[in-house]
Amino acid sequence: MTTENTEIDQEIDEVTLENNANGEQLIIEELSVEEQLTQDLAKEKDKYLRLFAEFENYKRRTTKERIELFKTANQEVLLAMLPVLDDFDRALVEISKSEDELLLKGVELIHEKLKNTLVSKGLEQVEIKAGDVFDADFAEAITQIPAPKMKGKIVDILEKGYKLGDKIIRFPKVVIGQ
Repeated sequence: MTTENTEIDQEIDEVTLENNANGEQLIIEELSVEEQLTQDLAKEKDKYLRLFAEFENYKRRTTKERIELFKTANQEVLLAMLPVLDDFDRALVEISKSEDELLLKGVELIHEKLKNTLVSKGLEQVEIKAGDVFDADFAEAITQIPAPKMKGKIVDILEKGYKLGDKIIRFPKVVIGQ
């Protein structure tokens, strides 16, 4: 009996060891499944945060672009109107040479109305005058003339410059001294 009991005990011990081994293996698999799920969750959270940040950047960028678009939406129309404004300036100079005060006053009224309308749409004149130091960022030099006293300075303004907001849409054309 002892031999039989020993054999039965060995069989029970072997079955118990197998069960324990399988049990431990199941525990190890469960931990690895839990770890895998934890890693998957961390990856998904990272993807979510990156996607959310990307979406926030997209919203900021499109909002900024829309604001810029609204600011400069009239740019093409204003650029097309600038030659008309220049023609009015030249007409005023020539009409002021004549003696017809009523004609001068009428053209001045129309000129002011056009100018005020363009200013209300955001157009501003670039402030530059003869005697200022030439800066290529704010003016375009058309030609240079010999002027020892005005070297590097603006001698004459041939065409006015205009800006829309902070952006210069037409640079003033100037003559500089050499």
